[in-house]
Amino acid sequence: MTDLLAIDDVSLTLEGRDILHGITIRGDQRRIGIVGRNGSGKSTLARVIAGLQAPDTGTVRVCGVDVAKDRKAAIRTVGILFQNPDHQIIFPTVDEEIAFGLRQLGASVPEAEEGTCAILARFGKEHWAGAAVHPLSQGQKQLLCLMAILAMRPRLIVLDEPLSGLDIPTQMQLMRYLDGAAAHLIHISHDPAVLADYDRVVWIGEGHVVRDGAASAVLEEFQVDMQRLGGMDDISDLAG
Repeated sequence: MTDLLAIDDVSLTLEGRDILHGITIRGDQRRIGIVGRNGSGKSTLARVIAGLQAPDTGTVRVCGVDVAKDRKAAIRTVGILFQNPDHQIIFPTVDEEIAFGLRQLGASVPEAEEGTCAILARFGKEHWAGAAVHPLSQGQKQLLCLMAILAMRPRLIVLDEPLSGLDIPTQMQLMRYLDGAAAHLIHISHDPAVLADYDRVVWIGEGHVVRDGAASAVLEEFQVDMQRLGGMDDISDLAG
């Protein structure tokens, strides 16, 4: 049986810096968390999983699709939600933003319009039809990005710190939407609390897999190590 996610011996160097080293992660759990310090390689790994950055060595397959080599299939299979929605949104109106992904999948203009109306109705946001993006709050923009992704019905959604900068009620609301999605989730975070109830957690440190296993055990070890580092006197070592 093919694993939903198969990352095999992935390494990557960018601008002369080794970012990822021999990363191997396989599994089909519904929710997998990836935790690590800032600068540990988490966000780069998110882009590699989504097929936005090809590794130097190794492969990434999602549902059997090599996301670096088969971009058309990758778009159908995996979506990514970034930390800053302003880095993801490219169109001035809500409708255009949602319809763009559907058009990438080959939908006709009427089909894309129908799909856009359907996803707005699903989230109770019919009043957003035709609305401009710029007046939306940060949380509303993140919701728009999520709706655009879900309209494309990917099998896997990669979350690259999408809760950062949002207040607690908005975080809770966004996670309810994500938990209700049919897609599997890979959630990148530096915050152990966000991943506490996930099926599995992978700890990335300096581009390596440090630990991989049950969320409670991995996160406990991660927090102990973070407290150890926090107790050190040399703050320059904390820059990651």
